Amino acid sequence: MKILCGYNVNIDSVYRINGAEISELLKSFEKAQILEKMENPPGKILSESDFVAGLVYCMKNGCGAEWLVFEQGVFEFLKNRYLEKSIVRMGGNAGIMANVLSEMGASRVVPNVAVPSETQLSLFSKKAVYFPGTPLQADKEPGKVNPEDESIKNTQESEDARKSEDAHKSEDAHNARTGSTGTSRTQDPIHFVFDFSEGETFSLYGKEIRVPRENRFIATCDHLNFRLFTSAAFENYALDNAGEMDGALISGFHLLLDTYPDGSTYGEYLENSFSRLKTWKSKNENLRIHVELGHFASRDIANSVFLKSAGISDSIGMNEDELAIFNYLHGVPAESLLRMEAESIGKAACKLAFMNGLERLFIHTREFVLTVSGPDSGNSDSSGISEKWDEKKWKDRESPALLKEAGKIIEAMSFGQKCAGAYAASGKLEGREFMEKEALKLQESEIGRKQLQLFLKAFGGAACGRGAYALMEGCMLCILPTLLCKSPITTVGLGDTLTAGTFLRGLELDVQT
Repeated sequence: MKILCGYNVNIDSVYRINGAEISELLKSFEKAQILEKMENPPGKILSESDFVAGLVYCMKNGCGAEWLVFEQGVFEFLKNRYLEKSIVRMGGNAGIMANVLSEMGASRVVPNVAVPSETQLSLFSKKAVYFPGTPLQADKEPGKVNPEDESIKNTQESEDARKSEDAHKSEDAHNARTGSTGTSRTQDPIHFVFDFSEGETFSLYGKEIRVPRENRFIATCDHLNFRLFTSAAFENYALDNAGEMDGALISGFHLLLDTYPDGSTYGEYLENSFSRLKTWKSKNENLRIHVELGHFASRDIANSVFLKSAGISDSIGMNEDELAIFNYLHGVPAESLLRMEAESIGKAACKLAFMNGLERLFIHTREFVLTVSGPDSGNSDSSGISEKWDEKKWKDRESPALLKEAGKIIEAMSFGQKCAGAYAASGKLEGREFMEKEALKLQESEIGRKQLQLFLKAFGGAACGRGAYALMEGCMLCILPTLLCKSPITTVGLGDTLTAGTFLRGLELDVQT
């Protein structure tokens, strides 16, 4: 399988922070300032106190978040205080997915890399990842450089430099007007990831706080990916080779901002991105595009990304938090979705898919994975609902076609779960044999099993392997309990790992059948 991965690739500096450190850190900041920012979270980081307030807010509530850092001084604070103590590894949805695809058997994986520094490139899998503009060692004699390749590479590097310069011009103008130091254009894009564990306790100015759930807070120093920056090398390769690619995994939209320092909005970056996807699709109607969502800065951005994705992608992925954002569309209360109730998630996902004529909607939670599949996508009528949804393709629960499709979907989800579980347990993926071996040590989620039983009852479903499937509103729902390890080495990137594994196996099964 040959797969494109865009758009966000960065470096993750992962640090597990404990309660004692938080208690000590809080002593350096005024109580009123921190508590006020926890009451009204700024959602971005312009000062060290913004960072502390965001981290403490997430730990207090057991929730996750990602805030962008806009000041060089804060970047230096985070770098000096935590980088050397951190685990440095691949970051960004596209980067993580590219590594999973490479290790799990894809034949060529082409990622978009905003800053191709030595550190950044060293974090990629060595098996199947290909950087356009750089001669493939496997294709050429060791040490031999093709002059034509060097010429192409130099041209692309010049174009990348120009695009990067353009992306920063508005920041420079804004900084000159306001006196802000901004962030350095020459630095690697680093996302400082702070993992915290359930049960950790800390003192919030005399009040003991116990962390209710493991999660993470991310302070992101990255001013290219938040504009969906694409390198000229990646753009040219994708355009020239779209016809021979099997799939494209697209992510990073959650980094978009409502407005930028120069007054521009997310709309133009979003439009450019989806125009690019449409061009790829026009060159290869069999190219399967999956768009993975994330934690958005606003509902407006989330809504725009979702609606545009529905119009071009073959599948869309999200977790229960992200599904809850769209409760104004599907009408299911957010509380039940956040509690990971399979019936509520199934109804919400089915309503979203039906309203927008989606071919597939993929919901991944900690306890189970649920997929909604509609009939093959077709032309939409004036209401936006795919005409083929009205055909009610899935009618008979016992039909051979339905059973075959359910089996394929559940097998793909199972493969993705094994990838995620093995990665959580070991902190690495080293091929399918390694993954299968590690997966044997995992345990099926007890909550997931209970939700599967409730799913069967609520939708009149039928068992299929470890999972189950059901019919609703002319679409098929499939559910599968997740595989968990008791003491995960990492929780970062598990959703991306699961998604990439599921996507790859789904492509393989489509080709085989």
